[in-house]
Amino acid sequence: MEEITLQQFNDVMDALERGEIRVAEKVDGRWVVNVDIKQVILAGFRLGNIIEMSDGQFSFFDKATFPVRQFTAEDGVRIVPGGTSIRRGAYVAKGAIVMPPAYINAGAYVDEGTMVDSHVTIGSCAQVGKHIHISASTQIGGVLEPAGALPTIIEDGAFIGGNCGIYEGTIVQEGAVIASGVIITSSTAIFDATTGEFIRRNEDGRIVVPRNAVVVSGSKPIVRDGQPLASGVHLYCPVIVKYRDDKTSGSVQLEDLLR
Repeated sequence: MEEITLQQFNDVMDALERGEIRVAEKVDGRWVVNVDIKQVILAGFRLGNIIEMSDGQFSFFDKATFPVRQFTAEDGVRIVPGGTSIRRGAYVAKGAIVMPPAYINAGAYVDEGTMVDSHVTIGSCAQVGKHIHISASTQIGGVLEPAGALPTIIEDGAFIGGNCGIYEGTIVQEGAVIASGVIITSSTAIFDATTGEFIRRNEDGRIVVPRNAVVVSGSKPIVRDGQPLASGVHLYCPVIVKYRDDKTSGSVQLEDLLR
């Protein structure tokens, strides 16, 4: 790839902020990363010098290429006062709500009608769909390097409970419900109690939470030679207890009352 100029970097970041381009897109039912865009974001760290970004109350020092985004009322995004930062190159759609304090990193995409609750962090390049509630103190992991790595993705209509951690390119498909305290990484095997089988990494090395799955925290025994250890020690294991129905949908309508 040719050397990226500051003008090219700024053009790409502007397009990301307008939602005209994005780091990853669903093509023919499969998520594909736009490597060139990620390479431009990475180039920004080389192109920028560290400058003071203090606001009079707190001291901040960061790359000049990644200032905090500035919004206006015409953007149609509710950013409630209290310490939220949305970094350069992040897209937040009209109708989204960001509660304080929250942090949305460069290259992230947050679609319309989504609630980003207090103390939520959305990592670099993470893709968050429409009408999602990300509850308080949850972390949506970022994946910036390597450039070809697919970021964490939360698809439309999902519900993410409080104190969750969704990391390392995990894909949460449409309508899934992740209960409070669930942690999912690329090495997490999810047990589907409705089938008796484990959901492991797909051919791309990613954990995919199925559409409409309801996932809670659980455990599994440590097994050696086909038998559970006599100690009775268990390992953490997310468990799909059922798939979303009308009753489940009714229990996750709180965010509608807040819009």
